This record gives sequence, structure tokens and C-alpha cells, in this order.
Amino acid sequence: MDPSKILIWNVRGLNSSSRQDSLRSLVVSSWSDIVCVQETKIASFSRRIILSALGADFSDYVVVPSTGASGGILIAWRRHIGVSGVQRIDNHSVTVQFAAEDGQAWWLTCVYGPQGNEDKIHFLQELRDIRAACPGPWMIAGDFNLIYKDEDKNNANFNRAMMGRFRRFINDLALKEIPLHGRKFTWSNQQVFPTLVKLDRVLCTVDWEDKFPNCLL
Repeated sequence: MDPSKILIWNVRGLNSSSRQDSLRSLVVSSWSDIVCVQETKIASFSRRIILSALGADFSDYVVVPSTGASGGILIAWRRHIGVSGVQRIDNHSVTVQFAAEDGQAWWLTCVYGPQGNEDKIHFLQELRDIRAACPGPWMIAGDFNLIYKDEDKNNANFNRAMMGRFRRFINDLALKEIPLHGRKFTWSNQQVFPTLVKLDRVLCTVDWEDKFPNCLL
């Protein structure tokens, strides 16, 4: 069965019962079938954490463990959602191939991009390698920790070289960005005169968009 809703959230720590309760409430209220969580800050997941954060219907999941209290990614899905069994775990991403009602499988990659410039370069190569190994409809979502256009930030403090690398990645792989409705930025440094940046986004291939033409973000 195809998913009706996918929840994508940089949770900034899933290692407390209060945050797990918040995620579970959001999953229930949104009727999400697939959950992609970044920055879990959990080095070792257990079934108890999944039950607490998502509920009993989410019996399958794949994770990138955090390094200490930094990073961590989780993709989980309800038991009625079909998967092919093909998965891959990379340094900054998790990829799962989902089955589809029309017989054409599709890929979902959940990312949490690194901070350092050198690491960002390796991260973009990681995504290129994933695409080379995972042909077909593809959606890639999460916190990229990258921007590719001036409108993604509310000031002019840009890393033009890194923006260019991210833009080339998007163009070379012929990816489209699914527009974000209701807000322009996804991160703030919480200062009196804040820096606002769009670090979180959803990209997809044309054939994924054709497969899910009514997708909204």
C-alpha cells in the first residue's frame, strides 16, 4: 500500500520521554505512514524507544546511530506499507526502497547533513553514490545543512562555493524541489536579530513526482 503521509522532522533529540511523547502525538494527529526523523541523538535504538515514540504499528525501522549526542537518523514505517527489503545505511543518510501498488518501487533517502565544509563535500558525493546505486523514482528529504540559492537565507553571509556544489548536485541529478508551503525558513539562531535559513527540504526525481503528482509539503 502506498503511503498517504510522510512525516519529516529534525527532532533535535529523541532521547527524552517528553520528546518521544511529542513525536508520537504528531504521528497520531497527522496519520503519518512513514516517519523520517533527523538528529535523534540516540546511539542505540531499542524496540522500547520505537514503541514510546511511534506506537506499536511501526514495527520496522532503519537507523543511523548518533555519534555520542550528535546526529542520528531514523526511518520507520507502518506495517501495512510495503517494502522491497532493500536498504542502505551511509554516513549521513538512510535509504529504503518501498514497494508500490502499481508495481514500480521507489526510494526514500532521509538525510542529516554534516557541519564542516569538507564533510559537506563528502556528503554530496555520498548522495551521488546513492543515486548511482538506486535507480528509479527517488525522494530525498531532511536537514541538508546546505542552501543553494540566495532566498534560502535572510542575510548575505553566503558560502558561494558550497552553494554552487549543492546546486550542481541538484542539476546533475535532475532533481526538483517540492515547494514548502506556509513558511520560508526552517532554522533560526534564536537571536534578537536572527539569522534565518532554509536547511530542511524535500527533493525528488521527475519520475517520483509523476508517481505522486498530488504531493504537498
